[in-house]
Amino acid sequence: MPLSNPSHTTSVIDRRESSARSYCRWFPHTLTRATGSLVYDETGREYLDFLAGAGALNYGHNHPALRESLLEYVAGDGIVQSLDLTTAAKREFLEEFEDTILRPRSMKHRVQFTGPTGANAVESALKLARKVTGRTNVVAFTRGFHGCSLGALAATSASHFRSSSAASLHGVIRAPFDGYFGPDVDTADMLTAQLRDPSGGLDAPAAFLLETVQGEGGLNTASKSWLRKIAALAHEVGALLIVDDIQAECGRTGTFFSTEDTGVTPDLIVLSKSLSGYGLPMSIVLISPEHDEWLPAEHNGTFRGNGMAMVTATAALRTFWRDDSLTNDVKRRSAVVRERLTAMSNRIPGSVVKGRGMFLGIDVVDPDLASQVRRFSADHGLLIESCGPRDEVVKVLAPLTTTETQLRHGLDIIDQALGQQAHSSAA
Repeated sequence: MPLSNPSHTTSVIDRRESSARSYCRWFPHTLTRATGSLVYDETGREYLDFLAGAGALNYGHNHPALRESLLEYVAGDGIVQSLDLTTAAKREFLEEFEDTILRPRSMKHRVQFTGPTGANAVESALKLARKVTGRTNVVAFTRGFHGCSLGALAATSASHFRSSSAASLHGVIRAPFDGYFGPDVDTADMLTAQLRDPSGGLDAPAAFLLETVQGEGGLNTASKSWLRKIAALAHEVGALLIVDDIQAECGRTGTFFSTEDTGVTPDLIVLSKSLSGYGLPMSIVLISPEHDEWLPAEHNGTFRGNGMAMVTATAALRTFWRDDSLTNDVKRRSAVVRERLTAMSNRIPGSVVKGRGMFLGIDVVDPDLASQVRRFSADHGLLIESCGPRDEVVKVLAPLTTTETQLRHGLDIIDQALGQQAHSSAA
């Protein structure tokens, strides 16, 4: 006798999906399709997407140029899985990446295809830095997030993620990020003094690992002068500078790499989220050629040859990066977002606007308020998330292709959410 179907009382998500799930807990609607900056649930309701796959959809959902390249490739029986065999898709991606991104920026970096996740690319960069230098410890920074596999997790600072591991998370020296002690304390100078002091207690590290804008840590933004000091310190002590650009890449801060206007060229750069341009898994590490000391297959992975992702990545480069149109769009839209968020923050004691480019948010101080804003927004047709050590920062991660009308509408919803919650608190 078959068991009765329990779906009348519980969702298959609740019955079968692991408790590790997170986003669907505060957005319990089933999504079915998406285009540009809009997603739709199975009832047909439309939502503005200011979540953008946590930064994996800088060009929006199903961009026509990328979609057509993918459909043509699949319809032509293109190679989907290739390990690291040479394919036409890989060659075309590397040619486009070299011509459109690397050569115009006078970058000689080589490209390592890693496993498909950003965390795996971080693991690769850490492993290579340790191999090249023969050292163990890596300097990572307060409020940094680099992934949840053990090496990346050791470099991640948030206790929420670190506490999930029963293994020892070692090999990392934790240093204060820019501004951690306020604007009057230069943490780069502090770290320099400690590493130069024979009794400072710190051995020379293998690498410095950092985000220029801390996406999960609260949109804390490193200044150009601080980044230059850290880069100079890395060079001085014989360590590699690794920039985790996974969430800040592909135009999110205005330029393709977040370090472009800082005068800093990292030894290793980690890219992932929006590299494929289509939300398809793809991760790489850019390696200064003098540090490319890998032996064949010394860091490998079955899914490092995603042909579909390479095809859409190539299409994204051709569509958005052969001229300055996207960079100019980001500057213009960033000004709109910053102006609106600043006006909102002026009504909330202690609130500040954080981030740069289209990587912005408003620190509303109270994590409960941020949670209420997120839920109000979802109820009123806007997908948005929060970040920061206590989830107190409402994070605007709209696709870079979001129209100005859509952008203003989404900001109106956030404004209404903040006004509604303020009114409720006053009542």
